[in-house]
Amino acid sequence: QVQLLESGGGVVQPGDSLRLSCVASGDTFSPYFMAWFRQSPGKEREFVSGLRWSGGTTVYSDFAKGRFTISRDGAKNTVFLQMNNLQPDDTAIYTCAWTSRRTIWSQIREPSRYYDWGQGTQVTVSW
Repeated sequence: QVQLLESGGGVVQPGDSLRLSCVASGDTFSPYFMAWFRQSPGKEREFVSGLRWSGGTTVYSDFAKGRFTISRDGAKNTVFLQMNNLQPDDTAIYTCAWTSRRTIWSQIREPSRYYDWGQGTQVTVSW
């Protein structure tokens, strides 16, 4: 089984930045696509951004475009999410996930299509 460990969350003010990290470990880790999701209290988990592991093609939800940047370090099995100009609506638990399904492109926003999830890291944006 693959384990994912997120870090980098915290409490920041509107306009601040954070960089989240997600480190994967496990012998069966062979990703085709990795993604960041987020979930706020009372809301469903929503797709934030994703990245094709080989080649680096990236996808963003509309609210993330222009503010968030996803990237990876293949040698360290790590995916990052740089978040700039954070706003109170960005407050959520951010979680990473992975899949080896090459058919993921039509379902990247569907959590059930991913194999494993981390515990998440809390991001709170508030004055």
